[in-house]
Amino acid sequence: MLDRLEKIVGPANLVKGADLVKWSRDWTGVYTWTPLAVARPGSTDEVAAILRLANDTGTAVVPVSGNTGLAGGTKAEGAIMLSLDRMNRIREVRPAARIAIVEAGVILSSLHEAADTHDLIFPLTFGARGSAMVGGFLSTNAGGSNVLRYGNTRDLCLGLEVVLPTGEVMDLMSELHKDNSGYNLKHLMIGAEGTLGIITAAVLKLAPKPRAYATAMVAAPSLDQALILLNRLQEATGGGVEAFEFMPRSYIEGHLEKFPGAKPPFEAMHDVNILVEVGATAPRDCTPGPDGRVPVSVHLEEVLEGMFEEGMILDAVVAQSHAQRAEMWQRREAAAEIALTRRPIVNNDVAVPLDKVSVFLSRIHDRLTVLDKGAKELTVSHLGDGNVHYTVWPVSQDPAVHDAIMEAVEDVVLDLGGSFSAEHGIGMSKLPSMARRKNKVALAAMRAIKGALDPKGILNPGKVLPG
Repeated sequence: MLDRLEKIVGPANLVKGADLVKWSRDWTGVYTWTPLAVARPGSTDEVAAILRLANDTGTAVVPVSGNTGLAGGTKAEGAIMLSLDRMNRIREVRPAARIAIVEAGVILSSLHEAADTHDLIFPLTFGARGSAMVGGFLSTNAGGSNVLRYGNTRDLCLGLEVVLPTGEVMDLMSELHKDNSGYNLKHLMIGAEGTLGIITAAVLKLAPKPRAYATAMVAAPSLDQALILLNRLQEATGGGVEAFEFMPRSYIEGHLEKFPGAKPPFEAMHDVNILVEVGATAPRDCTPGPDGRVPVSVHLEEVLEGMFEEGMILDAVVAQSHAQRAEMWQRREAAAEIALTRRPIVNNDVAVPLDKVSVFLSRIHDRLTVLDKGAKELTVSHLGDGNVHYTVWPVSQDPAVHDAIMEAVEDVVLDLGGSFSAEHGIGMSKLPSMARRKNKVALAAMRAIKGALDPKGILNPGKVLPG
């Protein structure tokens, strides 16, 4: 097998033996494995040849991109790991059509830089943008901080190129905004976590680059009043709110503990801390006035001042420089590092209706105190889209207690009409949740699709679908 793989990708592009160490764990350190080898193809044809070989021999293939996932989606014991890091060309940026045609190994931050040269943005952004790749964020339908304005990854993709488990290449590289010609196979592949095909290229939407940002930290009396703030800002800015991120007191304390040199957002500590950012493109909102102040920032300050006078917010700090804005974002984007400072960890990525976030947090807190008294909670939320990252550091070392905590989260989320997985995917860590909670008819349909496209089950086996 290794000899045949080597003939496809070349000796320099097949990782094996002792060199596999760095490919044998996920970013969290929760999952470890020993792959058969890591193949690094340089073209779609080479990907197709690898999958034909794997399909003929019944060998498992596990795709890996930046390997920054949190759900165990890259565990590859005895499997061929398929890294598309060499397929990293930005083939074309078309400013007039506002699209970029890219290969799956393009790093997200590189795409950001390429779009920036045309005064455009690819609006997907999150903490791992310096390592996450196109194939990975498409395969997990990544979310991030700007979903509120621009949507998930699924909303930012027009077309795909996908290699099926048989080695056949499915060309879906459409540049169309409307195409109603049958089943939407593009959406089937996005979010499938590499279980149905290997994404090798994509047509992605770009957006106008905001010429100015207004960024602030706001302390609110409650989450319900924070939502009033969000709605007012959306009305006042014509839907210009790009991010609305909730960090409770415990998160701020965790950030200060992890980063001793960091500053708290306010002089006093508050229970509800919101990072809000408004992006503006119109010259009237971005051109500094005679006093040097940018209108979009002035407008944000005026809205916040009015709400402060009404008692709807408790405090606010508007960034006056790029450095202050960067400091606010660093606080939010450190979430994964903070969550992994303690073990054991029960990590949840859930979604509930926007007006149910406070209800979820209250109910699960009450459940947690019964299940594991003394357990610590760490919460951070994309409040503008109802996505809550809810981490528990249990006191108990008993895996049965950890499972009970996870089930309690599922109970509360589903009772509120939510989902037990919002943006991190299923991987391995959410397989029990899928088995317990996913509609049985939906599971059967998913298995039928998997069986039809991948009858030998070679692509990322043991992920997404419970056994």
